[in-house]
Parts: sequence; C-alpha cells; structure tokens
Amino acid sequence: MSPSPPPSPRSAAAGPADGTGPDDAYAAELARTREFFAVRAADWDARFPDDGPRYAAAVSELALRAGDSVLDAGCGTGRALPPLRAAVGPSGRVLGADVTPEMLHEAAARHTGAAALLLADCARLPLPDAALDAVFAAGLISHLPEPARALGELARVARPGARLALFHPVGRAALAARHGRALTPDDLRAEPRLRPLLAAAGWRLTSYTDVDERYLVLAERTPSGGDPSKR
Repeated sequence: MSPSPPPSPRSAAAGPADGTGPDDAYAAELARTREFFAVRAADWDARFPDDGPRYAAAVSELALRAGDSVLDAGCGTGRALPPLRAAVGPSGRVLGADVTPEMLHEAAARHTGAAALLLADCARLPLPDAALDAVFAAGLISHLPEPARALGELARVARPGARLALFHPVGRAALAARHGRALTPDDLRAEPRLRPLLAAAGWRLTSYTDVDERYLVLAERTPSGGDPSKR
C-alpha cells in the first residue's frame, strides 16, 4: 500500500506586508527563488548531509523555553524543525514558512508532526502581531527580494523581547570560496551593513559570529519597533 502524501501546507499569497500586491520586479524575484529551489528540493539534504548538528547548535542559541512559539522563516526542507520542536516541547508551537511548495513538501514528508507549515512569503506572513517568542532563519537573507521589508514583517509578528537567529552552517568567507567568488563590501550579511538594517526593522543586534564553520547573528525585538518607512 502506498504511503499517504504529506499534508498540504497553508498558503498565503506572496506580496508586500501592506497587502497591496508585489510590483513586477518583486514578483519576478520571488519566482526566481521558487524556480531555483523547486528543482533542488528532493536532494537538498543529501547535498549537505553533515549540517544537522550545526543547525541544532544554532537553535540552542535561541534559548527557547517549553511552551514558546517559534517560526522557522524560509524553513526549506525543515532541517531546523526537529531541534525547534524539541526545544519548545509538546506545549510549544513550531511554524515553518517557505515560498517554495516543493521545499515544504519535503519538510512535511521528512518531519511529520514537527511543525505547522505555511506556504508564504516572509514579507507577508499570515500571522497576527506579536505572535512569536522567537524566529529562526537559515540562509534566508541572501534570498529576500527586499530584506528590509521581510525583517520588518518578522518584527511585526514577534513580541517585544523576542529573539531572532540568522544562521548559515558556514561563514561568509567559506561560502564565497565554495562558490568561487570574493567577499565584497556590499555583502548584506556583513555586520556594518546588517546592524543598521536590523535596527530600522525593529531588531537590536546582540551577537555576531562569522567564522568558517558558522555564521550566526542573534538579535532581540525592540519594544518600540523599527521605522515603518524602512519596511
């Protein structure tokens, strides 16, 4: 007997946080992101088989508590979902959001019951204000059409004092070398560029680590929020 297909994730229309609909350039960038990941979803985890412990270690830095609500923003195939679920326990809530249906299909199949999955653009989440205690985002920043808008949306759905982790299992220099390119001063993930971007969106950067074996930025949701004009 064939196994049942994984449950379909909830869907949210991709677009900006103000609900007016994306402009052509924004929509085109989202489409390119979906196209890139759709054809790689089935074997994505096999390409990076040793990353699991690094994800678990990064999740531990969020200092989650039993009963917390946490979002894995741009969850992909769901590699962070099991450690997130273990951290918040059965009384907690784990959500995974991604804009690529094929990635969410893999997450549902591989991690049944670990999280509620949302087919959604991280710049327009189907969540109420101040709903989350923490946000985990692995490899997300580099794939956002408008990073300031998405970081502002993540701040909207996070309560004051909530924690944010921006993670990649290798550092910027190691990743650049892997792709045969050099780091440039305009790299969005560099601390001098990222710190003011986070601040404008409503986050205070509290820790910055960029070494060969890990990139991890930790931030805290500020009580007053960011500058709405930057979102």
